[in-house]
Amino acid sequence: MAKYMLLLHEDKSNWQGLSAEDMQKAIEKYMAWSQKPFNIGGERLTEDTGRVMRAAPGQTPRVTDGPYSETKEVLGGFYLIEAANYDEAVARAMDHPHLEYGGTVEVREVWPE
Repeated sequence: MAKYMLLLHEDKSNWQGLSAEDMQKAIEKYMAWSQKPFNIGGERLTEDTGRVMRAAPGQTPRVTDGPYSETKEVLGGFYLIEAANYDEAVARAMDHPHLEYGGTVEVREVWPE
């Protein structure tokens, strides 16, 4: 089986309107999804923008705070799953609660070992 990375992008404002009870329900849905048998692992990322390193060939890398794209979306977390192909990986990700809460799930195949 191939490995696929599910990258969870989100607009943080999607979470601001949730009550404490609704937030708890959301957390429970994420935790339940992470127990699926094809899920290898995953983590939530902190809310900071991280660091971006860029370099042209032969030049010293530049380090900047965050990607600062024009979108409000941030990379909020990731999962690593197993699937036979992209179609199966997408099908497995279709019921991820992140989609229910207005997030975006990017599916990328991991380079085979």
